[in-house]
Amino acid sequence: MTLKSILMICAVLSVAACTDPGRFGGDDVTSNAGLGGGGVVPGSASDPTSVAYFQQAVGDRVLFAVDQSTLTPEGRATLDGQAVWLLQNADFTAVIEGHADEQGTREYNLALGARRADAARAYLVSQGVQAGRLQVVSYGKERPIEVCSNEACYAKNRRAVTVLAGGLTG
Repeated sequence: MTLKSILMICAVLSVAACTDPGRFGGDDVTSNAGLGGGGVVPGSASDPTSVAYFQQAVGDRVLFAVDQSTLTPEGRATLDGQAVWLLQNADFTAVIEGHADEQGTREYNLALGARRADAARAYLVSQGVQAGRLQVVSYGKERPIEVCSNEACYAKNRRAVTVLAGGLTG
């Protein structure tokens, strides 16, 4: 047997050993034993009480039409999910950031961003979230997601983003 053949056999055996999910005992490597069980890693996007879950599964932003601060049906649906999450996770507060696209003056866009943040906040309050847990801030066009000169980019920048704070006790 040549050295090349021996190395090839060793490589095949080592790869085969890596595919045995029961090699360390236990019946399921996805059980995350010691990490909360049930496949939920605390603080991860699979943890329904985490900021990551809120951002990814619930959604942390709503979008608006040009020069509008009126909530769309999609925006209300996202805010409905945010309200449920905030009511279930009462140790969190939130800052709702209002944003605008780069069109228009700085002053106009600051005011528009404030109206968008206020619309999102008012909707959350109407769904039962305590007003004292929600603050608003407007960044106008100062914090774009994308810098661009076309509608596809502008649409991403016309938004209200709910940023969570708290939840660190426990």
